[in-house]
Amino acid sequence: MAFMRFLLLIAVLPLCIGFYLPGVLPVEYERGDNVTIKVNSIKSTKTAIPYDYYSLMFCRPGGGPIKADVENFGEILWGDVIKPSRYQAQMQVPVSCAKLCSTKPKTNAKTGKPEIRQLKKLKNRIDDEYRGHMILDNLPVSEVYIWEGRKESLYFKVGYPLGTPANKTGRPSTVNNHLSFAIKYHRPDETLGIKEGVRIVGFNVIPYSILSEKIDSECRQGNDEWRPEQYPPQTVIIKPEDQVTKYISWSYSIRWDEDTNVAWSSRWDHYLQSADSNNEKIHWFSIVNSLLIVLFLSGMVAMILLRSLHKDFNRYNDPENEDEAQEETGWKQVHADVFRTPPYHEYLSAYIGAGSQLLGMSFVTVVFALLGFLSPANRGGLLTAMLLLFVLMGSYGGYTTARMAKMFHAQSWNTIALTGLFLPGQVFVVFFVLDLILWSQGASNAVPFTTMFALMGLWFFVSLPLVFVGGVFGYKRPAIEAPLRVNQMERAIPQQKWYLHAAVTTILAGVIPFGCAFIELFFILSSLWLNKFYYVFGFLALVFVILVITCAEISIVMVYFQLCYEDYRWWWRAFFTSASSGLHLFLYGIFYFITTLRITKFVSTLLYFGWMFVGAYLFAVMTGTVGFLATFAFIRKIYSQLKVD
Repeated sequence: MAFMRFLLLIAVLPLCIGFYLPGVLPVEYERGDNVTIKVNSIKSTKTAIPYDYYSLMFCRPGGGPIKADVENFGEILWGDVIKPSRYQAQMQVPVSCAKLCSTKPKTNAKTGKPEIRQLKKLKNRIDDEYRGHMILDNLPVSEVYIWEGRKESLYFKVGYPLGTPANKTGRPSTVNNHLSFAIKYHRPDETLGIKEGVRIVGFNVIPYSILSEKIDSECRQGNDEWRPEQYPPQTVIIKPEDQVTKYISWSYSIRWDEDTNVAWSSRWDHYLQSADSNNEKIHWFSIVNSLLIVLFLSGMVAMILLRSLHKDFNRYNDPENEDEAQEETGWKQVHADVFRTPPYHEYLSAYIGAGSQLLGMSFVTVVFALLGFLSPANRGGLLTAMLLLFVLMGSYGGYTTARMAKMFHAQSWNTIALTGLFLPGQVFVVFFVLDLILWSQGASNAVPFTTMFALMGLWFFVSLPLVFVGGVFGYKRPAIEAPLRVNQMERAIPQQKWYLHAAVTTILAGVIPFGCAFIELFFILSSLWLNKFYYVFGFLALVFVILVITCAEISIVMVYFQLCYEDYRWWWRAFFTSASSGLHLFLYGIFYFITTLRITKFVSTLLYFGWMFVGAYLFAVMTGTVGFLATFAFIRKIYSQLKVD
């Protein structure tokens, strides 16, 4: 009962926290104050490759090179490049229509004809369903739809489409060259001590495609008869040459609306409630499903501990049944080999150390997320926090590795170095290759080489030294002694049936931990690849706790059955039993790619499976570590209860 209350507390905790970053104060604007509108990268779910906003022929602000805002690593990896724009807004000052500029393709100096390279790039981005993104007072721009199939009638979709793609009937692509902004503001309660000024609580847009000649002739401030929906669209044509689009005019309008129902602290609710991850019924179904699995496994573990093991202990430790115990088969018969040093123990120690590092990072990240420090308002904060926490958890990983290595009587600094270099090195190689692919595509989330050197500095000058510091403390601790002596001669292992082989048991057992988390993984993948917000960290914390319990119990159960068949090679089996859930995660990634995503390009497919491999690999190491540590504690406990001469 107390455990269920704890899980319920975690689930409702985020509901008591406002959807904003603690410490960020609201900004009060007075009438006529300038409100800055910034642009962000353009993104598409069809390609999963973001590009700089000004990589297309949009109106650029004057004054030299356009400098991006200071970015953290999470923003760079996510592809956010925030830059100033030519859109101008003054608080509570409506704009009926304002022309930004006209852009046209460059003219070829030799032929005198317009080059279609820029037009072709714009057309390709429109056909790939790219969406533009803007920011006002730290709020992303969004389209608003009426969705009758949900309780909430309004659905907010972040960004706006760059245009309407061409279809097979011959209709050309059209570009959305007019943006109609609707900005909502809220007057704070005077009881808060704020008597003047208003706060921005909404930033919506309706895109239109308008013939450039109409913008040139009729778009002006004070034109109350301006109706953008009544004009013909602006097409983007690259052939034949006599019909090539000569230029494109860009314009915008602004409407200010007072909203008395939305406070500043809850202005992100519309975005988060529109995300699929906010469907509470699905989350609770996932939690109940996972809890049933946990209860089933807990019952099996309890049966082993209370019935089988208790009965075995009484029989083996009873002096009157000494002859019967000697003839008995089962887990007691391998007591002289169960603590034998496994092959490749240095790699096992390194994996357990790195897994402990990942486990600590995940736990602290979830705690910070529950406290509201990693809200969507803090762009890139989640990825940055995970990176820094992994670096700082290096001492924890080094300590765990040292304790393992000393237990195996293989105390060596090479094993400690392996913890800090082996797993991070593998991930870095894949990351570097994927980054080269992004550079070749001109993507905005291609990590600059200066940032790459900074990451390597964190790795070699912060994380690796911390791993060695943890190793020093681990080697200073007394070695973990086996409760039973190990024979010099190895015991012969009986012939095992096919369904008891390691490949079969580990792969099948990994389905259970994966089954506890796969519904939540769907929402996480949607936030990563479909540009949706994920902020149900209460449910994520519940799933994380259930996942840890499930990994521990399934490894204990499978290793116990293995020992009952007198197979004492349990070290790596305990790790791979839970780690195989990473394989199921990758297989689910393939299923998700086929059934949900619309990616067709080879480069985008390569990027998707590259990152899915990294995520599945790290997931496998973390879950495998949980299973191993739980099984190790279980094995030490049951064999320490035996009385062996």
